[in-house]
Amino acid sequence: MLSKSRLLTFSSTFIAKNISSPPIAKLRSPMEMESATSSAKLLFRQLFEKESCTYTYLLADASHPDKPALLVDPVDRTVDRDISLVKELGLKLIYAINTHVHADHITGTGLLKNKIPGVKSIISKASNAKADLLVEPGDLIYFGGLFLEVRATPGHTQGCVTYVTGDGPDQPQPRMAFTGDALLIRGCGRTDFQGGSSDQLYKSVHSQIFTLPGDTLVYPAHDYKGFSASTVREEMQHNPRLTKDEETFKNIMANLNLSYPKMIDVAVPANMVCGLQDIEAKAAA
Repeated sequence: MLSKSRLLTFSSTFIAKNISSPPIAKLRSPMEMESATSSAKLLFRQLFEKESCTYTYLLADASHPDKPALLVDPVDRTVDRDISLVKELGLKLIYAINTHVHADHITGTGLLKNKIPGVKSIISKASNAKADLLVEPGDLIYFGGLFLEVRATPGHTQGCVTYVTGDGPDQPQPRMAFTGDALLIRGCGRTDFQGGSSDQLYKSVHSQIFTLPGDTLVYPAHDYKGFSASTVREEMQHNPRLTKDEETFKNIMANLNLSYPKMIDVAVPANMVCGLQDIEAKAAA
């Protein structure tokens, strides 16, 4: 399986296999927890942006001399907070990655690239958005001795992916799944815009997330009810939508009657270019 994966490695050179577009990263995980058989130490922080109820996740290999780190789903409004935390913890931010093209806020990846030289942005190739590195299913994103596996979980949008910490004796346990809007705590993302499909989302979650070990921690991109994390087992037992059969799920999603996202007309165009639209416009002026 590894031989078929594209790798992005934290070094002076990227190592990529079987790719015709930007390379992929080989990473490792952060949250101050340590595998009994591993020298790699995961430093992890869950951060919150209150306007869009977005979670941003900071992961780093605290055992590596350079303490390489990444941010999952950063928000433009909280970039300075995130940079301050990275500096306080003595980390080297190397990647700013998104689970999908968000419709409710502007990603912070563009600002992070502008404020911290060398940071690379990552998003799925299927999103058709711009980034330094475009990932596909099976790719591994490494930071130090830890890595995230890329799993395709379309349905909320066509380009949604879930990032899962590695499986192995040298990787953190239990595993962690950063599910974006594909799987929320006791819910899931809407499927009525951006190429969404309730049929596709149902299949994605059941085949790519619910097949993970039951104790895998679920960390979504948003929460609106005060929950911070769940597990695969909990969602398989208690998710009020995804525990239903597929036809019932599709009927639920077709009758949500949700309002039009107030930020979508601004956020989606910005996020398609990594949140760099203002910088690019000024450079062209």
